[in-house]
Amino acid sequence: MSKIYDEERIIVPRFNEASGFYTTPERSKMMAKIRGKNTKPELQFRKALWAAGFRYRVDYKKLIGKPDIVLKKYKTVIFIDGEFWHGYNWEERKYKIKTNREFWIPKIERNLQRDREVNIALETMGYTVFRFWEKEIKKELDGCLGRVISHLKSIDRGY
Repeated sequence: MSKIYDEERIIVPRFNEASGFYTTPERSKMMAKIRGKNTKPELQFRKALWAAGFRYRVDYKKLIGKPDIVLKKYKTVIFIDGEFWHGYNWEERKYKIKTNREFWIPKIERNLQRDREVNIALETMGYTVFRFWEKEIKKELDGCLGRVISHLKSIDRGY
């Protein structure tokens, strides 16, 4: 991936007491409950895509970035990103992080950097990449789905 992408890689410190980061047991419990896959917005989008007649793969490990949804026939991938983890409105929000800033700021900035790297790599492989925020799916599911479906139908007409 670094061959394609020239930006210097952001180093994220380890989150442990030895590195100077501390957390409460309550915070650890809350963080442990955060899902990485099969989130409600993902399930909503997948259900709507299936109902529209499109078949897909979920968390496809054979592609870089392990996209949430892959439509191999159409060479299309869809990511549904959480606002905190993927830095929604990051330039404004990063100043609001109050605890463990030395960890969280590089962590989220590295996530942003990795998202860009993954997009470039997938596009180089000929895939079309869609990225939606979880809140977009929750508020505008039909609009997000419409963008994807119109793209898929335009490819289908091309065959």
